[in-house]
Amino acid sequence: MPTFDDVLEEVGGFGVYQKIVFFLVCLISAMFSYLYVGFVFLAVTPDHWCRSPGVSALRAKCNWSLEQEKNFTLPAGRAGSSPYSQCERFDIDWNSSSVSCENPLPFSWNHSRDLPLTRCRDGWVFENGSISSIVTEFELVCSDAWKVDLTQACLNLGFMVGTIIMGYAADMFGRKFSFLSATLVNAVVGLIVGFLPNYTWFVIFRTFQGVFSKGCWLCAYVFITELVGLEYRRTVGILYQVCYSIGMMLLPAVAYLIPDWRNLQLATTIPNFLFLAYYWIIPESPRWLLSQNKNAQAMDVVQKMAKMNGSSLSQKYEKVEENTEDLGRPSFVDLVRTPQIRKHTLILMYNWFASALVYQGLVMRLGTLGGNIYLDFFISGAVEIPAAAILILLVIERIGRRLPFATGGLVSGASCLIAAFIPESVSWLATAIAFVGKLGITISFEMVVFVNAELYPTFIRNLGVSVCSTLCDIGGIVAPFIVYRLADVWAGLPLVVFGVIGLISGGLVLLLPETKGLTLPDTIEEIENISRQKRKVAKTSYQQVILRTADAKDHASTKTDVEV
Repeated sequence: MPTFDDVLEEVGGFGVYQKIVFFLVCLISAMFSYLYVGFVFLAVTPDHWCRSPGVSALRAKCNWSLEQEKNFTLPAGRAGSSPYSQCERFDIDWNSSSVSCENPLPFSWNHSRDLPLTRCRDGWVFENGSISSIVTEFELVCSDAWKVDLTQACLNLGFMVGTIIMGYAADMFGRKFSFLSATLVNAVVGLIVGFLPNYTWFVIFRTFQGVFSKGCWLCAYVFITELVGLEYRRTVGILYQVCYSIGMMLLPAVAYLIPDWRNLQLATTIPNFLFLAYYWIIPESPRWLLSQNKNAQAMDVVQKMAKMNGSSLSQKYEKVEENTEDLGRPSFVDLVRTPQIRKHTLILMYNWFASALVYQGLVMRLGTLGGNIYLDFFISGAVEIPAAAILILLVIERIGRRLPFATGGLVSGASCLIAAFIPESVSWLATAIAFVGKLGITISFEMVVFVNAELYPTFIRNLGVSVCSTLCDIGGIVAPFIVYRLADVWAGLPLVVFGVIGLISGGLVLLLPETKGLTLPDTIEEIENISRQKRKVAKTSYQQVILRTADAKDHASTKTDVEV
């Protein structure tokens, strides 16, 4: 009896129908980039200093420039920080009539450190008044700066919880229902975030956004890889992630045109409501329907697919091989119950963690160099496209999945270790090598999503991808602590940590089976026998070569006899 992959080959593995659905789903991937990395623009922190009562009036009276106001009224910053103190001010009554315009301080500037200081009791002044962010509105600086980190940590916590919940829901209730439900909740919550009055409510609702947003992205990813034929699976999987990078490249332009964080939040949330129209446009995954023994519904989808693709379904394909295994409900225990799946789960979890940690760590480390935030953000998205569109798509079907996957981790690890020990006198070389490391870890990050979906059977595929990817969120939480805390000990120490983690991840990938040329598994038994299946495919290919060679020899012999 034919399998579903046979049916897809008959009606078109990537015909017009799948291309339209793929384009629509890719819009979800592009929009997800805002929530995943767009916090950079929501939490812009301009140069700031303490607000001192009377200074504004004194500046107007004395006709000072902004630089003169800073020189005359702000204490010096600490070594290695801003030239002016951002968290302390002089304990002086600037409204006193004894303050002069020529020398407002009681002592000369060189002795200003001897003047009494006090904390910022009257708020802060932010230099660029045209930028509105949660930092400027909620004054998340100095002693409250940790609240910015807490916000991002809570978002990642939401990602971690949500991927597990949504992964279970997608395997239980279907791919389409799950990611459309998550899209609705994500859009409503995102709309509310744009009107929240204080920091506490902002953190709560951002966490809710995290619960539904990443799970939605993963559901859509699994859905599209299940809808296309075997030979197109890797292409749509990689291009789906390329669309994320394209969204990341477009985001700084939107943020530049809409500098107010509330308006930016609304502008990047409202389009999500349009995705709800997918309910009438895209189908449920026919592969999932078959795994649930809903064969009639699955074949209805296939018939629509064949009609739009301009093909027809042969009578022998009208009934696809049914799933006779009693699968029951997807369970977390299924991810570690059998030896092969247990090995896959542990290795993939570590690689999710390592990819997120090294990727975000390198991005944050390069971000500390300063520069134009919009241009830097655009470049950081642009450099990811060659890794996917050129390196991965050109080699993944030629040499398989495992080698490029492992190479990405090994290259990133080796690059980080080399960059850590390059002298500061040639810092440009260290930066260039670090970019090579980012290229390598980008390949690993994109490959782990792709390979993860191929190493689990259909009935727990979404759950397997979701559970493993929760380690990605833990890596995102840990990354800033490694970048900023370990750098205080030694500037190269974060790179050493990234290097070791990257090398281990690349080495572990070599223990995974190669999935090139194999159909998506539907049962646990197929996963446990994946090595035997691979040997069978290789043996069949070898036998075909022998047969073709023998046929060629017979043809040549016959031709010679005729000539004689």
